[in-house]
Amino acid sequence: MSLDHYEDDDTNRARVLGNGQVLAFIASYWMRRRWAVAATVLCTLGSIAFETRMPQAAQAIIDAIQRGTSHAREAWAAWAYFIGVYVAFVIIRNIGMRFFWNPLAAHNMEELTNEAFRRVQTFSADWHADTFAGATVRRISRAMWGYDVVSDSVVMWIGPALIVMAVLSVQMMKNWPVVGAFSLGMVALYVATNILFSNYFILKANRRSVALDSRIGGALADSISSNPTVKGFGAEVREEARIGRVTHDWRNATLVTWNRYVTTGLIQNLLLAVLQGGLTGLVLLEWLAGKADAGAVGYVITTFMIMSGYLRNMGDNIRMLQRGLTDVEDVARYARTSPEVLDVPQAAAFLPTVGQIDLERVTFRYKSAMRPLYEDFVLHIRPGERVALVGPTGSGKSTFVKLLQRLYDVQGGRIMIDGQDIALVRQSDLRRAIAVVPQDPALFHRTIAENIGYARPDATQDEIALAARRARAHDFIATLPRGYETLVGERGVKLSGGERQRVAIARAFLADAPILVLDEATSSLDVETEVLVQAATEELMAGRTTIVIAHRLSTIRGADRILVFEGGRLVEEGRHGELVARGGTYARLHAVTQGA
Repeated sequence: MSLDHYEDDDTNRARVLGNGQVLAFIASYWMRRRWAVAATVLCTLGSIAFETRMPQAAQAIIDAIQRGTSHAREAWAAWAYFIGVYVAFVIIRNIGMRFFWNPLAAHNMEELTNEAFRRVQTFSADWHADTFAGATVRRISRAMWGYDVVSDSVVMWIGPALIVMAVLSVQMMKNWPVVGAFSLGMVALYVATNILFSNYFILKANRRSVALDSRIGGALADSISSNPTVKGFGAEVREEARIGRVTHDWRNATLVTWNRYVTTGLIQNLLLAVLQGGLTGLVLLEWLAGKADAGAVGYVITTFMIMSGYLRNMGDNIRMLQRGLTDVEDVARYARTSPEVLDVPQAAAFLPTVGQIDLERVTFRYKSAMRPLYEDFVLHIRPGERVALVGPTGSGKSTFVKLLQRLYDVQGGRIMIDGQDIALVRQSDLRRAIAVVPQDPALFHRTIAENIGYARPDATQDEIALAARRARAHDFIATLPRGYETLVGERGVKLSGGERQRVAIARAFLADAPILVLDEATSSLDVETEVLVQAATEELMAGRTTIVIAHRLSTIRGADRILVFEGGRLVEEGRHGELVARGGTYARLHAVTQGA
């Protein structure tokens, strides 16, 4: 069985960003605290200034020793200088890391994660439907650490390494031009080889292994969140096999990536061996020619040791840089992705009053559809009216509610609530004015009090308890060991369907919104629980404009008006008795529900 469905559409459609674009995205975070970057760079340059004095310090020790024991004072002075230079290098570098770079990184990683989450929240309902939540979580958390890897690689390792090796090569060139030129040439070859291998040998394989890492997150989240269904069908072994196939693909792809890293590392070490042999061989030739003494040999060997350490780290850091850029790429792309539903500039606050709704010649088409679902659709709902929406699946009932909440933008016409065009007001204000009680409410894995209070974060415990009483939820909550502090489990799995429904109704009571949407809140409940929930919804509907999406026609007999949808058109409207007597679409649906 193919596992392509585990790689969500967002990944499949993703436009690949270049390394330069991803690096520019990361650099934009550095620029938010320029002073911290500047201080880090100054400390790094200061530490480099001392580090590049190490070869001269080593040469001074060897020269003093060559002169014999009568020059012991000079030897000890050279030794103290050698130690002092190294200690100064370590202290200055540590200051830069501790007081400037680490705080900068922590702030930026926090902001990158928060902003990626904020951006993802602005994406459309379609985007979230097409994208595995587990994969998105993995991408954001991986990008946070990818930022850390890229920043450290560029600012703290690769940049300083290039400066140190350039300075050391120039210093050698002053005394021994051939040795210095050879050093510069080998450094350039080493860096070029790393870049070429990273971009053309490792990058594609790395992208694939990272994509499969995200796929693991999506597959695990999908299976674990559906654990009750898995257990219900005794399908644990089947799910283990399914996850095993995903991890098998990841393992194969990751092995390819790792082996390419190993191959690149081998080439780098061979280049280091050439550099080692070349530097020491050339300085020995200079010594044989009488142009270099023992101190010069010590100078070159010390220089090579410093350079080889940086070059070896550079190889590792270029590979880590490539991996980090790949890890950040998804979030960098999120930053470039425009949300499909945006607030207009200077969007006005939405000020709900009585809950009057008007659809004025609305035209709407889903992007995946060939023709509009709604075309020149007109509807008026009076304040406080109870309206039921009925019709076959796909007729436009749920779409009506989504458009009312502005989860999608219409392509023509406009939707007015209390005389305000919903396209011109803040989305957050609009949605707070519409309380929705879905058929299967999903709760947060938080306490019951937090779930009810989600409608109004400033609500007191007494207000939360009052809302629970009005929703007929207080009695069952009081029987729980921790009462309102009981954790409900992921999506509320620790509660029964009726209990979840009543918590959702309590949340709607607390929201006190002028417009209420009920998506058949009692369709999946037992008779006794249904009576409780119906009593709660009756009280909740009082004084509000109410829209009921009806699947069971018996629940909407008392509606002020029933709207019958078919293919995105309003084909009938009226009260229950009128529509049954008319003998049209509603009468046919009613007959089906009655078993006739």
